[in-house]
Amino acid sequence: MGTGLLFTEDGSAEVVAASFAGTPDARLKRVMTALVEHLHAFVKEVELTEAEWAVAIDFLTRTGQKCDAARQEFILLSDVLGVSMLVETINHRSGGTATESTVLGPFHVVESPPRALGDDVALDGKGTPCLVEGRVTGPGGEPIAGATVDIWQANEDGFYDVQQPGVQPPLNLRGLFTTDAGGRYWFRSVVPRYYPIPDDGPVGELLAATARHPYRPAHLHFIVSAPGYRPVTTHVFVAGSPYLESDAVFGVKESLIREVPEVDDPARAASVGLPNPFRVLTFDVVLRT
Repeated sequence: MGTGLLFTEDGSAEVVAASFAGTPDARLKRVMTALVEHLHAFVKEVELTEAEWAVAIDFLTRTGQKCDAARQEFILLSDVLGVSMLVETINHRSGGTATESTVLGPFHVVESPPRALGDDVALDGKGTPCLVEGRVTGPGGEPIAGATVDIWQANEDGFYDVQQPGVQPPLNLRGLFTTDAGGRYWFRSVVPRYYPIPDDGPVGELLAATARHPYRPAHLHFIVSAPGYRPVTTHVFVAGSPYLESDAVFGVKESLIREVPEVDDPARAASVGLPNPFRVLTFDVVLRT
């Protein structure tokens, strides 16, 4: 259907936006109109050349071709441009009363296996033993029994299990836990360490071309949910880790940084099934209603 307008450089966005006038979904119409307006403004501002646009098309094509069941290059691109973090922040404003969210990341690509409280998720035997524990509560401090705590992290070498099939045990450093009557969860793992995001694809080329490093600070991923509450997708970051102030995906928030102290207590170590001494990472989660 024609718009009644002819394409010109000055009026390009207006012409294309008018083509969406009959869109029955009001939200889709708004999103597409704004997208066209900003995209055309960008092209005009930088006076994009045909050669540059061809490079961009090739980059996006190769980004899609790099995606498979174990790798999501488009999420990685969204992450390094800060879009993932911005969408998360807009959609999960906590108002300072609940645990802050951060990016999902590209490696939540398999379902975490249900595990019992206290289980060891570190199946490859690498890393510094660590007890991870905390409570899940509501905004009034009420403990939430039966909350699900989905966790995943990279191993001591800086890789997730899906990046190393045949090297790491399947579902290494993943687990789905259920809080007890007091809203508590705990499990055995290893101290997270910093690592580079995958940089052997188009996103890595972009980072190299812009003189950016690919590293993320040490962290552990969480998705915490419970009936009647809003779920939160977040991380807990290790205090003192390199790259806290230059995370390649902009995911660090001050409220999510925790110390991981060493505990020298043979009796406690024996009770939790860890060698002595060991580290403890405590991360309490507050959900919103």
